[in-house]
Amino acid sequence: MNETTPPDVGEDRSVLIVDDDRSFLQRLARAMEARGFEVATAETVADGLARVEASAPAYAVVDMRLGDGTGLDVISALKRHRPGARAIVLTGYGNIATAVTAVKLGAVDYLAKPADADDVVAALLANADHKPIPPENPMSADRVRWEHIQRVYELCGRNVSETARRLSMHRRTLQRILAKRAPR
Repeated sequence: MNETTPPDVGEDRSVLIVDDDRSFLQRLARAMEARGFEVATAETVADGLARVEASAPAYAVVDMRLGDGTGLDVISALKRHRPGARAIVLTGYGNIATAVTAVKLGAVDYLAKPADADDVVAALLANADHKPIPPENPMSADRVRWEHIQRVYELCGRNVSETARRLSMHRRTLQRILAKRAPR
């Protein structure tokens, strides 16, 4: 076994991606397919559970908060159906308590959004004995902040006032940020 193939999954490269952000889901699915994975997607906990019941994948990438519940339910079901499966949790709402719960339920890693496909693959394929190599070109703090603002803006239906309220930010400040290009 090489260091990019974790134990208990062999050559199976099936992955289930569960996320309610459709554009992110589609981008990640395409990127994972380009990296040799056989991808199945779901946008809800119910769809994710149905996919696990039908055919439990070797890997899973699951958003923490979904419209109809928590992604932890999908991880729990996956571990019941395929104990050797490797799952990671993606979230824009990271905190220590949910990270601990995710790991206790069987997640092998917990990544903050926005995570790129290279980070996801590294987490899925990481050997438990070795830490993954830090990314060569990680996103800048300004870019991470900008991505978070954009995500909240989209979740608020592109309503500037509601987004500003949720981010505890002055509306005019938010408007100036939204008018600028994304930082590198």
